[in-house]
Amino acid sequence: MPDSPEAPKSLRDPAVLAARRAMADEPHIRPLRALARRIAEERKAEVPDPDPLDGGVDARLLLLLETPGPSIGRTGFVSRDNATGTAANLFRFLREAGIARRDTLIWNAVPWVIHAPGALNRAPRRSEAAAAAPYFAPLLALLPRLAVVVPAGRFAQHAAAPLKQARPDLPVVPIPHPSPTYVCTSPSVRERILAGLSQAAAQLGPMA
Repeated sequence: MPDSPEAPKSLRDPAVLAARRAMADEPHIRPLRALARRIAEERKAEVPDPDPLDGGVDARLLLLLETPGPSIGRTGFVSRDNATGTAANLFRFLREAGIARRDTLIWNAVPWVIHAPGALNRAPRRSEAAAAAPYFAPLLALLPRLAVVVPAGRFAQHAAAPLKQARPDLPVVPIPHPSPTYVCTSPSVRERILAGLSQAAAQLGPMA
């Protein structure tokens, strides 16, 4: 497996993106990719794949965002390496918290693209959260080592309720959304994100 990038936004490099796409059917990603394709077919909307540099089905930490943004179309991945401010913040926060990349899976509470082609992203609706809820059970079934869920932002925290119902033993550690819009509003947002990720890292314990 290629080394992890040392700086954010690496997927804006066509060569890096091509190499990442060549890994998209690796065994640790293939079941999650199949789930994404199933959701895409049922919802009639694009669903990006998990990043194959992340942990895939071996992940112990599920980081739950809200919904794919317009930039997803440029790479096809839910990734900390996408060329967006949110992804760059995630890249830095996860590294600063000392969370190993192989321990993580980044997923969206509403996993399919909800904005119209060419339009800016919008806030997901409660009806979309309700429609997405049944997909948490098959997601959990693919993550036998999962030890903690980190929902990012209010919507993801609300949408994570079915996860808690399905796995009451599963710790849920909410953090603010890592979007630059929020992170730049107050130094406390950054501090709360890092505190939450550090708490989640503590839930992981030692590597098996």
